[in-house]
Amino acid sequence: MESAGTYCRWMGLIVLSVYCLHFADLSAQEAQDTIINPTPVQPEKNVSETPLYQGMTIKLDVGALAMALATSEGKQQNYEVAMNWRLKNRFYPTFEVGYAFGSQNKYEKGDSIVYSGQGGFFRVGCDINPLKKHPESPHALLIGIRFGTAVQDYDQRVSGDDTLLTSKRMTFHSDRGYNVSRGGVLADCWGEIVAGCQVEVAKVGNTAFYMGWQGRFRFLFTRKDSYVVDNTKVENGNPAEIVSSPFAHNSGKAIYIPGYGPRGNTAWGLSYYLGWKF
Repeated sequence: MESAGTYCRWMGLIVLSVYCLHFADLSAQEAQDTIINPTPVQPEKNVSETPLYQGMTIKLDVGALAMALATSEGKQQNYEVAMNWRLKNRFYPTFEVGYAFGSQNKYEKGDSIVYSGQGGFFRVGCDINPLKKHPESPHALLIGIRFGTAVQDYDQRVSGDDTLLTSKRMTFHSDRGYNVSRGGVLADCWGEIVAGCQVEVAKVGNTAFYMGWQGRFRFLFTRKDSYVVDNTKVENGNPAEIVSSPFAHNSGKAIYIPGYGPRGNTAWGLSYYLGWKF
């Protein structure tokens, strides 16, 4: 019995030794394979490898229409669509086109301007996404510039109580004040600095629904007329000294510009977009 127990112990030791040697050999082989064939490291994606074109978005500006209706008590309507193209995940060339029409009345210090007109406009420019982290994201923060121009057909009547109105274009004398009609076709152009964002709301296949907004700071290149008048100093029916008039400067050009807003050296605007990306 003692010899049988000894035999069993020796057999157990032999089996355990063989198992340990086999496990050590497998571990060494796996370590060698790891050294010889390491896990491949994914190379960083180069910006130059990013495709040039990543789709086009068509957007309807519902914010411009809402602002025009709100600020003019429903007398002005502004319809606008925009298109941009996403390039290199960062650049967005943009084209915007629209049409506006309506009427507007303005009163100040006994003077009045009654305007009605309609016309089209367009803007061209480019936005850039300044966010460098995750540029492949469908969402974007956009900062850019625009150049805009508008052509309109308008009628405008200016009337007031002054006895003398002098401008670069006309001199009107009357004991009963003045009543001047202007109209025709007028073109204006301006620049814009814009900032905003666009967000992907839903995606269907290769297309997506977007929403976004942009604030706009506008500066007019075709300045308002420089009408000047002095009712106190008159020699032989003509003004002896020319000074600025507080209100009559607006009588020469339309007081409203499609796509820009009320005529002035600067103006603010807000766009809220609903869009579809292809």
